[in-house]
Amino acid sequence: MPDLFSLIDRLEREHSLSEAEYQTLLENRNEALTAELRERAVRARKAVYGNTVFTRGLVEISSFCKNDCLYCGLRRSNGKAERYRLTPEDVLACCREGWELGFRTFVLQGGEDGWFTDERLTPLLRQIKAEYPTCAVTLSLGERSRESYQRLFDAGADRYLLRHETADKAHYERLHPAELSWAHRMDCLRTLKEIGYQVGCGFMVGSPGQTEKELAKDLKFVESFRPAMCGIGPFIPHKDTPFCDQPAGSVELTCYLLSILRLIQPNLLLPATTALGTLDPLGREKGILAGANVVMPNLSPVSVRKKYMLYDNKICTGEESAQCRGCLSARVASIGYELVTDRGDPR
Repeated sequence: MPDLFSLIDRLEREHSLSEAEYQTLLENRNEALTAELRERAVRARKAVYGNTVFTRGLVEISSFCKNDCLYCGLRRSNGKAERYRLTPEDVLACCREGWELGFRTFVLQGGEDGWFTDERLTPLLRQIKAEYPTCAVTLSLGERSRESYQRLFDAGADRYLLRHETADKAHYERLHPAELSWAHRMDCLRTLKEIGYQVGCGFMVGSPGQTEKELAKDLKFVESFRPAMCGIGPFIPHKDTPFCDQPAGSVELTCYLLSILRLIQPNLLLPATTALGTLDPLGREKGILAGANVVMPNLSPVSVRKKYMLYDNKICTGEESAQCRGCLSARVASIGYELVTDRGDPR
């Protein structure tokens, strides 16, 4: 077996390892290795971003979804899910409040809801950009056609988040119904990049059936794809899905992977995700201390936040809400970092 610390040396220096070497780092995780990776990840992110942490205002625009992913509480066959859909006027009101609170990036996220056609989204995007020309708009609305992605980009969308969920085709097929294709998901990511979006991908940590081998594939995929952002978070089961009895993923492993991702691509935008904060009250702080540099508090109307339930017990009010930006700023400051008012583009 190769010396583990020499692998970290090479990763820090060359930003690349083989898939088998990533697997070795994952299979031999221990406290000393975790501490070493964390220290080097923090050094790498400070070299690019200093002590700054970027914020994005998250607007969850719809809990309707045509898909039936086995892990997601919004899956179409979940008859217990509470469905809602924001109007364009609702979304604009969220952005206006967010701008006043200091947000300069708005993330419009939702299930794959056919109501949100290009004809409805493009005027909304143009209106947001007309009111806030210096803001960035991120979309996270799933798989669409190249033509749709292009229209939304031309209307003002700057970024697109599309989590690949797993870079292993067989594992993807265990998590998704037959009508969803791993190859098509990867094609969508490549298309978004070709059009000119700042593209975000991402994967679940600890999803059912996942091993270190699949996670090593994820790391190698991120290394080769070079996204602007990568969102990872622990799998958390939802009581009304086929995976309701599966164990949740690990906060510690997620943070370990954040450190590796930071060394793979030092300028990567890495969120400390809501899922981390859901499993551990200090989860997002732990994510930042492992190399993350983005947080995405919730700007959605309070009346709908508990309806966008991807997994059980998702945090969405209190200090996790955009309205408590001061609380979040204090928490970030308590670990030596600074929440900034900035579009937060990759450097």
